[in-house]
Amino acid sequence: MPTFTSLTLNTYNGETVQGEATVSYGYGVMLGLNLSRNIGLQAEVSYSDISQSYKDQNLERQIHINYINVPVMLSLNTDKTKPVNLNFVVGPQFGINVGSSMSTNSSGSTDTLHAVLAVRQSDIGLAYGAGLEFALNRIHTIRFDIGFRGVYGLVNIDGTTTSNDTYNVLIHATRKSYGGYVGLTFLF
Repeated sequence: MPTFTSLTLNTYNGETVQGEATVSYGYGVMLGLNLSRNIGLQAEVSYSDISQSYKDQNLERQIHINYINVPVMLSLNTDKTKPVNLNFVVGPQFGINVGSSMSTNSSGSTDTLHAVLAVRQSDIGLAYGAGLEFALNRIHTIRFDIGFRGVYGLVNIDGTTTSNDTYNVLIHATRKSYGGYVGLTFLF
């Protein structure tokens, strides 16, 4: 799952720094329950790596945040039994931060304050998307699936306050991400 993410960052003195959108990766599994040909429930577990570069006091900084995401969504389909199915999904997503790090590349300057990547351990967002499924066999149980998934964060992911000689890098930020997916689905 290629994923595009852009974080809004604050410097040590509170100025806003806009990072550039970056492409990262992810992978996951999906389990769905079809309640009818047109309505279903879909749960996913996916891993994604968010990566962002920005400049602060002539220092190049690179942020990495690793998430496990668990969206639980309502799925609306044109018809699961047909050779081609268009679906729309929407529902809550629960994110778990499984690791974050920051590296700095200096260009002659030194950092007198220590930057701390303070990120909340969990968050909640709204997952949404659309997909297109193509049957690969006569009974339509094996499908090639492509689509789009977006997430709009509903809570701030900023972490705890730091001490006087440090500062938080992420301040009052929410996750917003957009990705594509390609995979195989099997109907039982």
